[in-house]
Amino acid sequence: MRVVFPADYFNPRQPDETFAAQAEAFARRGWSVSTCALDGDRVFRPALMSGETVLYRGWMLDGAGYRAFAEAVQRAGAWVITSPEAYLAAHHLPRWAPLLADVTPETVCFTDLSDLSNQLEQLGWDSFFVKDFVKSLKTGAGSVITRSDQIGELLERMAHFRGQVEGGVCVRRVEDLDPASEARFFVRAGQAFSADGVGVPELVRLVAGRIPSPFFSVDIARRADGVWRVVEVGDGQVSDLVGWTPEQFMTVWEGA
Repeated sequence: MRVVFPADYFNPRQPDETFAAQAEAFARRGWSVSTCALDGDRVFRPALMSGETVLYRGWMLDGAGYRAFAEAVQRAGAWVITSPEAYLAAHHLPRWAPLLADVTPETVCFTDLSDLSNQLEQLGWDSFFVKDFVKSLKTGAGSVITRSDQIGELLERMAHFRGQVEGGVCVRRVEDLDPASEARFFVRAGQAFSADGVGVPELVRLVAGRIPSPFFSVDIARRADGVWRVVEVGDGQVSDLVGWTPEQFMTVWEGA
C-alpha cells in the first residue's frame, strides 16, 4: 500500500505541511509515502511501483480532478483504492442522501438553477440549509436562509468565496441539531471506526452498510428530541481528521 499526499509548493518531494503529520504517521507504520503536485507536473515523488494500491490523502478534488488523479495512478501501473465512481458516491450529496433518507434531514437537489427561488417556495419549508453537491458556505452569513428569495444572493457569495458551485445546489430541511454532539467516524471496507477506538453507534454501522465506497467518513449529531441523525458523508480520502489525531487515524488502516 502507498499513500499519496499533495506536494509542498516549494519542495515537491515533501507533503504539504497541512498533511505532514499524517505522512509521518503512515511512514512509521511502514507505508510507502509519495507526493504529487496536483496543480503542477502531476509527477509522483517517489515514483509509484507497478501493482501497488494507492490511497490519496489531501485536498478535495472535483470529479474531473479525481478522475485525472486516478488515471495518472493507472498510467504508473498502480490502482487507486477508491474508483472515481466510488469517490463521487460519498463525495457528492445527491449520490448518498437518497440512500440515507430515513436517517438524514430531508434533501432536495437541483441542477437547473434558473427558477430556483420559485422551486424552493414550493417546498413550503420555514428555512433552508443550502450547499452545492459537496460543501456549504461557512463565510459571512453562512448557508441557512429563511426565505426562498434569498437564494440568489447566497449563491453569489458561494461562487465568490468558493470559486464555483460544484455540480448544482442541494437544500436540506433544517433540523434542531446539537452542534456540540457532532462526531466524525470513518468506514473502511464496511467496518466503522471511532476516534476513541471504543464506541461506534448503531447509526454509523447502518450507514457503513449502505454507501458503495471502500473508504468514507460519516458525521452524526443528536437532534433536540434525542434522535441521532446523519449530518454528512464524505469520501474518506479528502475528509479532515476532525476530532482525530494522526495516530488515531492509523487504527483505521491496521491490517490493510
